[in-house]
Amino acid sequence: MTELAMHQHLPDEATIPPRISTGDLPAPEEVGRLVTEAYDRYRTTSEGAVADYIPVLAQASPDLFGICVVGARGRSFEIGDVDVRFSIQSVSKPFAFALVCDIVGYQAARDRLGVNSTGFPFNSLMAIELNDARTMNPLVNAGAIATTSLMPGANAEEKFERVREGLSRFAGRELSVNPEVYASEAASNQRNQGIAHLLKSYGRLYFDPDEATEIYTRQCSLEVTVHDLAVMAATLSNGGVNPQTQERVIGPGMCRRVLAVMATAGLYELSGDWLYEIGMPGKSGVSGGIITVSPGKGGLATYSPPLDLAGNSVRGQLVTKYLSERAGLNLFASEPVPPLPPLP
Repeated sequence: MTELAMHQHLPDEATIPPRISTGDLPAPEEVGRLVTEAYDRYRTTSEGAVADYIPVLAQASPDLFGICVVGARGRSFEIGDVDVRFSIQSVSKPFAFALVCDIVGYQAARDRLGVNSTGFPFNSLMAIELNDARTMNPLVNAGAIATTSLMPGANAEEKFERVREGLSRFAGRELSVNPEVYASEAASNQRNQGIAHLLKSYGRLYFDPDEATEIYTRQCSLEVTVHDLAVMAATLSNGGVNPQTQERVIGPGMCRRVLAVMATAGLYELSGDWLYEIGMPGKSGVSGGIITVSPGKGGLATYSPPLDLAGNSVRGQLVTKYLSERAGLNLFASEPVPPLPPLP
C-alpha cells in the first residue's frame, strides 16, 4: 500500500481517543530496590574511556555515576551523582525534534528531515551523499542541524531561545549553556560546519549554515543533571505532559513519532542492537548520558562518562538493560525476567 493510500484509509487522528501503552511501573519499593541493585552491581565497572575529541569533556571524572527513574505519574527514584551537571550533547536531539514536530507538524517535519536510520556514524558525510533525503533523520548530526534550522525566529538568538525554552519545559526547570563547553565545542566543530554547508547545497537546510551550526552547538552545551534527563524522558512517556510540573510541552500525537525515530535511530548504527537488547526507544550522548522511554510507564536516565568504542556510556548500557529486564520495561516482553543471583 502506498503512503498516500495508507493515509487515505486511516481515520482522522482527531476522531481517535488518545491511548497509551498499558501497564505501570512496579510498586515504588520494588523500583527503588532495583535502582539500588543496578547501581551497586555496576558502579565498579571500569571499562570504557571518557570522550576527548571535545577537549573540555575529557575533564570529566570517570567515577561519576548516577541513575534516575521518573514515573509517568511523577514519582522519582534516584541514586548516585544525580545532581552533577553535564552538557546534554546529542541527548538534546529528540527533544528539539519534538518541538519542531509541534511547530510545523509531524508530517512536514518528516518531509523536511526524514525519519529513516542511516546505518552510518552520527557525523557521517557519506550518509548525506548516498541518500536522496540527505538529512535522513533528526538524530544524526545532519538531521539535527536541519532540525535546529527549522526553529521559529528572525535570527540565531531567537531560534536558540526557542530551543532553550522548549528543553527547559521538558526538564521542568530553566536550563542554561555551559560557556566552557560551548567554547570548546565551537573551536572543534568544523565537521558540523561542513555538514551544514553540504545540506545547504542540497536545499535541505532552512537557515544560514554557519548560524544553524552555532545554534546547534549551543543546544548541545546546555547543562542538565541525570534527574533532568529522566524528567524529560518521562515527559515523552507521558504523552507530552511533564509529569512533575503537569505542563503540556508538546501536543498529542507528537510523542509517538519522536519515540519511533528514537527506536530506529537513537543509537545510530547500533540502534538495531540496542532495540534487540533493551526493547525501548533510547538516545545517548557523548558526555555519558543515556535516556530511555517506556511509553505510559516512565523515563530512565543514566550518567557515566566512560564510553565504549561506539560512543555510548558503558555503565549506562548495563544499567538500562538490567532495569529494562527486571522492571518489565521492554516493549516486546510480556513479563520481567527472574532476578539475577545476589552479588557476592
